[in-house]
Amino acid sequence: MEVSPYGLESLWVQGDIVTKGVAILLVAMSIASWYVILTKALQLFRLRRAGAAAGHQFWDTTSLSEGVATLGRDNPFAEVAKAGVSAMSHHQAHKGHLHEQLSVSDWVTLSLRQAIDEASAKLQTGMAVLASVGSTAPFVGLFGTVWGIYHALVAIGTSGQASIDKVAGPVGESLIMTALGLAVAIPATFGYNALVRGNKSTIANLNKFGFDLHALFVTGSRADGDKAGKKSITLTAVGGA
Repeated sequence: MEVSPYGLESLWVQGDIVTKGVAILLVAMSIASWYVILTKALQLFRLRRAGAAAGHQFWDTTSLSEGVATLGRDNPFAEVAKAGVSAMSHHQAHKGHLHEQLSVSDWVTLSLRQAIDEASAKLQTGMAVLASVGSTAPFVGLFGTVWGIYHALVAIGTSGQASIDKVAGPVGESLIMTALGLAVAIPATFGYNALVRGNKSTIANLNKFGFDLHALFVTGSRADGDKAGKKSITLTAVGGA
């Protein structure tokens, strides 16, 4: 089967080093953005399950050790809970020093806020890649477009005639570069917006979980525990955590 002189294969074979460099750069940007989109989407799916456990299963247990176990491992909800437990244990072990400086409420608040901030920073990992690809890929494709038009003008000038066979290849090359730039930028932009919404939802759940934990450590019961009609988690496990 005869290869089309205006296809992608011909573009690669006939293109110069600049054209090939732009094409390779766009392909690399596309691979990087799709890798971030897929890995972050999978991460958000796992975090949604962990958030459901933090909102229900954690509060159905009778001790902190059991509650933390329901959250699983390697997720921010478990890290926030462990940070709260460690803060309470540290405060109780250094009563003579910390009580003169910080109340248990302030100490737990600082510890939980630090854990939530660290989790928020981890959620933002990779987002800069999507933002950069979404904003720069169209301009990279535009550079390829300008380069293709330049080749078309050079072909016209050297041949002395503007026949279709002289300009079709370079113009087609420029249009392909434009399409590649948009094909890379559009998924990155949509993926970035979707992941930002997912991260905001996760951070909101983390803040709510941290607030409930703070109420549990300070008052001995969940903030809405009475309204929900659920039994409170005992704090006997704090000292041994």
